[in-house]
Amino acid sequence: MGLFDFFKGKKDNTGQKIKSVPDEKETVEKILKEIYEETAAECVKIQLTETEPSIFESKLGGLAYIPHDGNFPVDSKGNQLRLLAQIECEKVKHPLYPKQGLLQFWFINDEHYGADFDDGLTQNRFRIVYYSNIDETVTEDEIKSKLVQNEYEKNEDGGCSPLYGEYGMTFTKEQTYMSDNDERFGEIFCKKYNSIYHKNPIKSYLDCNVDFDEIECYGKASENAFGHKIGGYPGFTQYDPRDTDDSHDFLLFQLDSDFDGGNDYKVMWGDAGIANFFINSEKLKKCDFTDVLYNWDCC
Repeated sequence: MGLFDFFKGKKDNTGQKIKSVPDEKETVEKILKEIYEETAAECVKIQLTETEPSIFESKLGGLAYIPHDGNFPVDSKGNQLRLLAQIECEKVKHPLYPKQGLLQFWFINDEHYGADFDDGLTQNRFRIVYYSNIDETVTEDEIKSKLVQNEYEKNEDGGCSPLYGEYGMTFTKEQTYMSDNDERFGEIFCKKYNSIYHKNPIKSYLDCNVDFDEIECYGKASENAFGHKIGGYPGFTQYDPRDTDDSHDFLLFQLDSDFDGGNDYKVMWGDAGIANFFINSEKLKKCDFTDVLYNWDCC
């Protein structure tokens, strides 16, 4: 039964139809629950560990796997990029992710962590690298021999990174739902809302005379958007960089700020921000990582 069906056709004790306006807070809560039910999707949450992962394992930071005949990716100036994350695909177990190999996320360690906020697609100061097969005869010493200091590491600050160490990863499947962080949420919400309040339509869900923070399911979905994860729906401290572009429909990797409120920092994007990498799901199925949108924002 749809929302409109829920409210229409109510009668009083004489059998006459009641021409009453449904309670707006109750309506909004039902709309949210319906959206969550319709958009439920599988995601893989990532937990960081204090282990010492090898060059063949999932990790944040540290030394990445590079084959015998490979080298560090570089920017247009020849500066070597640095490893943000490396993921063992077989451990992710998401239906759209590659079934084997290593997926790597590289960045140049400048003040923007390799992001171009005017062009998040050109892989110059960041790079996505995928190795479908891993040669375990490669050694750490061999990779270290290829390491060259870049221009940012020669500066007084030694380069900038959102990472405060090297960490391992574990993966857990979870259910996730579209929250208002997602660009598509507003259109879906307004369509449902206006089908009920058609005489007073809204153009934004924020036009409702309802305090969303008082609705429990809204808070849970918004909280669920954040954290380290693969797939599902993203979180942002500012706004969805995709706007109305739905071609980058899959969350390839999300790395959130990770700290305990004190001095224990693991990841920090600016002022407690978050980073997202998006890809087209059909290109992901083909292991084509040439068209990836990278963005991070902070409070």
